[in-house]
This record gives sequence, C-alpha cells and structure tokens, in this order.
Amino acid sequence: MRSDVMKTGVEKGPHRSLWYAAGLSKRDLDKPIIGIANSFNEIIPGHIELSKISNAVKRGVLMSGGTPVEFNTIGVCDGIAMNHLGMRYSLVSREIIADSVEIMAQAHPFDGLVLVSNCDKITPGMLMAAARLNIPTVLVTGGPMLAGYERGQAVDLNTIFERIAPAKTGKLSPEAFEETCCTACPGAGSCSGMFTANSMSCLSEALGIALPGNGTIPAVFSDRIRLAQWAGIQIMEMVQKNITARDILTHQAFLNAIALDMAFGGSTNTSLHLPAIAHEAGVDITLKDFNAISEKTPHICSMAPAGPYHLEDLDRAGGVSSILKTLHQANLIDGSTQTVTGRTLAENIRDSKPGDSDVIRPLDNPYHQTGGLAVLYGNLAPDGSVVKAAAVLPEMLKHSGPARIFNSEQEAVEAILGRKINDGDVVVIRYEGPKGGPGMPEMLTPTSVVKGMGLAAKVALITDGRFSGATSGASIGHVSPEAMEGGPIGLLQEGDIIEIDIPNRSLRVKLPEDELNRRRSQWKPPELKIKTGVIARYAKTVTSAASGAVFYD
Repeated sequence: MRSDVMKTGVEKGPHRSLWYAAGLSKRDLDKPIIGIANSFNEIIPGHIELSKISNAVKRGVLMSGGTPVEFNTIGVCDGIAMNHLGMRYSLVSREIIADSVEIMAQAHPFDGLVLVSNCDKITPGMLMAAARLNIPTVLVTGGPMLAGYERGQAVDLNTIFERIAPAKTGKLSPEAFEETCCTACPGAGSCSGMFTANSMSCLSEALGIALPGNGTIPAVFSDRIRLAQWAGIQIMEMVQKNITARDILTHQAFLNAIALDMAFGGSTNTSLHLPAIAHEAGVDITLKDFNAISEKTPHICSMAPAGPYHLEDLDRAGGVSSILKTLHQANLIDGSTQTVTGRTLAENIRDSKPGDSDVIRPLDNPYHQTGGLAVLYGNLAPDGSVVKAAAVLPEMLKHSGPARIFNSEQEAVEAILGRKINDGDVVVIRYEGPKGGPGMPEMLTPTSVVKGMGLAAKVALITDGRFSGATSGASIGHVSPEAMEGGPIGLLQEGDIIEIDIPNRSLRVKLPEDELNRRRSQWKPPELKIKTGVIARYAKTVTSAASGAVFYD
C-alpha cells in the first residue's frame, strides 16, 4: 500500500505512535488509509451540510474495509465576496486549495482520496490536486440548492442581483427587495442555477471523476447522502484495482466534459477551470477546443440564467446521465472513457431514461444549433475571450458601438446606475484580469445592473476580468491578453468603435494596426492595486486567463 511508507516497519514505529495518539488502532493501520478532503465551513451555503456528506463517505469506507481520515480546506463564497476587496481572493483560493490537498496527501501518503466539495473554486482546486497526485480519487459534491419561490415564481441569487438597479433607482421598494433576499436562497446547497459551482459539479460526471447523479441531486435530498456513501465504497474498489485519477482524466474525458458544457450552457468560468485541471493532468486543452466542440454540439438545456430551469428540474428530467446519453447516441461524446465506477461512461449512462423533453430537448429540437459558450477572437482579443452565447439576446449577437472606458468594476457600476451609459455603448472594464485585478474578480454586479436598468438589449460589456456563472446578456469576459500585460484592451480610448460578432466568433476594435502599435509604444503598466500578501504574490506568478490562469511552470 502507498501508506506503508508512513506506518510499516521498525523505522516507522514513531509514526505509528502518532497515529495511535490520534485514536487509530493497529487494526486500523493494517487497512488502506483513505484521505477525505472536506471543505466544510459555516460560511458558504453549499458547504454547511458537508459534514453529513463526509460522514456518509466514512461509512462507505468503513463498510468496505478501509480507514478514513479527514482533513479540511479553505473555501470562499463568491456571492458573499462579490463586488468588494474579497472577490480578488476567490480565484487565488483555487490554487491554495489545490496546493493544500496536494501537501496533505503527500505528507501523509494516503492510499486513496475522496474530495468532499461544493461551489466555485473549491471543486476545480481539488480536482487540480487530484490530477497532480494521480492516486485513486473520487469527487463527491454537496449538491445544488433548491430554487426559491416568490408568489409562485422561481427565484435565485441572480434574481437579487438583477433587482439591485430597480431597488437603487426607487422602482422597487426596500420591503419587496428584502423579501426577495429572504426567499431566493432557501437553504443548503450550491446556488440553484447552472452557475459555476453546479457547472463544475455536472462536468465532473462527464470527466468520470464523480459518480452518476453528482451534478444534480439536490443538497437536501437523502439520495445525496447515499451517493456520498457510495463514493466511500467506490474509492476502496479503485484502490484495490489501482484506478488512478489520470486513468480517468484523459484528453477524451475533457472533450466529453466540454461537449456537456455546450449542451447545457454552463458558466464561462469552465473555460478557466477545465484547462487548469487538464494542465495538472498533463493534458493539452485550449480555448480552441471549446469553439470546435461548440460548433457541432447543440444547446439542448436552457438552464438559469439563460432559461427558466434549475438543477432540481434537470434532476427530475434524468440529470446529467440523460444529457450524456443524448449526446452519446449522436456520437458527440466518446463513451469508452474510464470512470470511478470501474465502468465506462457509456456503461454508466446505458440505462438512463430521459424525463421532461423541454428541460432536455432532443437534438433535432435544440434551443440553439451550437453550444452555450463561444470563444471570440480578433484584434481586441488575440488570445481569445469568452461569452455565454446561450444567454445573449438575439438582437445583441452582433453589435457595434463606442467604447466607454472604466479601469475598475466600481467605476463602471457607478456610471451604469448613474444613467451615464447610453443605448449602443460598449462598457469596457479593464485592469481586472489575473494580474491586473489582481485575482481576476468575478463581476456579477455590473452585468446585473445593465439588465436591471433595462439596457440588456442595447448595451454590451467586455472585460479582462471574469463573470459569474449567473451572468447573462452580451457580456464578454476573459479578454486576453489582459490590459496589465499590454493587451489591446488596455490600449482602448473613449469612443473607439467596438465590433462584436458572436456567430462569427469575432471581437474587434475598429482601428488600423499602426494606430494600435502607436498606442502600444506609449503604454505603461499601472502600479498593482495590491502590493502585499498573497494577492501580490499571485500577480507575479499567474498566467493568462486563456491558459486557465494557472501558475507559470
């Protein structure tokens, strides 16, 4: 066993003594040691129930003859961290989580690893660690939140963000606004739409690193507990058969995940996280893969914020397995990939039955002929930019308008709420990328207030920062290279004409190359907004959003 190096032989007598001090017995140490990385905390709604998940995993491990040992990681709630200094720490936390899981599993060589996660940066961070470690690993997340209901209408966290503008401008009473605040998030779980947390939880099924049902079973359902117990049982089988993380996280598995992403129109943040996980697995996944797969994969699930359905609806309609079966029948995914069940992906989904044909439409009646995400290139984004195409109004798929320049999210929000943005404008928020932010803050507030001010069909927004999975509209993020690295977005001036063509995957500024070169020769990078601590260190080591915002090798 891998764990023998810390428990077997005379030389490891001191080690055993310390294990005994922790309450383990000799019999415990004779069994495989299974590390359980639990991101439980009392801050994030998606994490407040994770102790129950971890306990169920432990039962499964014990039932199958293993010894579970639990440790914890940090976790940031992106919703609570939104639109203040805290958001600069969110993406940074992904790398810290990956490092901490790697450190714990190398310092204490577990025979297998169960990742108990939920929410935006925790799941990808843990999966990055799994890819590095390459030991038997299963991911089990805490599950999605149920949607809230307000006078019979489904509401979610995004609803509140979109009502900020009406509340600030007096169109919505404080009492009505607070009612939505009290009803939109009814309890435990990751936010109920196909935002980043749920996107990654669902994609983990397509990757094969999580069990069927992981993406959609609501957090408060008893099936979630049984799924966690199954994960504990399954990790023991993987240890016995030596099925490791990289046996599962193959190049084709990532392509399968991207196809699923396109089918349900996931968060734009998946274009950061999937390449980052692939990088750790030694697999080359680029933004060009997203476009190539989008071109041939129809958008068949219209999930919030692009559509009316939430994760509980998708679960009732057959879940991720039903989507994958639909794609597999059309040869849009490869069913031969290995999964944590010990079976292939095709075997996992073989008996799945589709439910509501509107939640999961057939391929001959999609919401859109191409996938939910699009990567745009051009002289404004030579290395790419990302938009949730499925959430863009038809009249905004092509747009041309003058740039309105803001060097921070706060400046842009003030201008939008102050009615300083005109019909046809293109709001540009720059110096918010991985280096320039620093930390590439997620910006749900500006996109929400654009919609809340009634400008969704008239105004576009582009940024080198990133957006929440809850974002909708003509909101184009991850513009690369970012402004802080001298990217063209940093050369824009007020009034420059921006040309957006989502169907043709183009993002350009209407300027000749010699003018851009002239401006580039005069450009000087501004000082970092934060010069100390982890954020400053992050800015010095992080790569472009186009490469997943991983650290330089």
